[in-house]
Parts: sequence; C-alpha cells; structure tokens
Amino acid sequence: MGKLVGIFGCLLIIGLDTIAGVLGIKAEAAQNQVKHLRLWIFECKEPSHEAFNLGFAAAVLLVLAHVLAHLLSGCNVCFAEDTEKASTNRQLSLACLLLTWITMAGAMSMLVIGTVSNRESRASCGFTHHHFLSIGGITCMVHGLFSVTYYVIATAAHTE
Repeated sequence: MGKLVGIFGCLLIIGLDTIAGVLGIKAEAAQNQVKHLRLWIFECKEPSHEAFNLGFAAAVLLVLAHVLAHLLSGCNVCFAEDTEKASTNRQLSLACLLLTWITMAGAMSMLVIGTVSNRESRASCGFTHHHFLSIGGITCMVHGLFSVTYYVIATAAHTE
C-alpha cells in the first residue's frame, strides 16, 4: 500500500508541475498575441488578461506541487554538524531539497514577473520582458524532476 501511495504521489507531483509548465508556456503565447510596438530594447504593449490568468494558475500549481512534495517526503533535514557523518542518502536528500527550493524560487520569480507585467491596470512601456512566462514554465518542469528525486531519496534515507 505504501508503494502505491508513493507512486501516486510522484505521478501527482510530476503532473502538477507539468501542467504548471504547460500553462506558463501557453501564457507566453497569449502574451505574444496582444498588440505591441517594439523599438529596439523598448516595448509598449497592452496587458493580456488570458496571460495573467494562465500565469497565476501556473504559479498556484507550482506551489501546490512544492508543498505536496515536501509533505510526502517528511522532515528529513540534516543540520550542519550532521552532514559529514550522515549517510549518502541523507546527503543526497539534502542536495535535492536545496535544488527543489532553488528551482521553485526561480520558477516562481519568472512566473510572477511575467504575470505582473500582464495586470489589467498596467499598459506599460519600457524594457522588453522576453520569455519570463515560458522560462518559468520550463523551470516548473525541472522542479518536478527534482521534487520526485527528492521524494525518492528522502524515502530511501528515512527507511535506513
């Protein structure tokens, strides 16, 4: 029964992150369909309500996947004095934990920057904001890989 829950949890994490990634890429496509004028590195564009909604949904799914991965993995953190004498699985677990947080922060910042640039109240002119939503979407998919790896290694370290 435990293995079945683990497999379902991994598939759910991968699914949430993949859907978040696809939504981020679709938000980028919706953003590129609005009317805009580009002059060298400056750009004037109208906000896209669809891109805002898709970017916001991608950010919410990313947070859900991140929380789910950490809830399923349990609290398996090594402290500084324990890292040298910890097992290899615990050290790999800590490395994957850090990578999940780094990719989550990167994906979330890209999605938020892209989403905020599409607020309804903001028709902006300024420096171009290229591909923040699609880069955030791709980073969501990378987050899914690190999250599942963290879950598998943390589970193995916990059973030691």
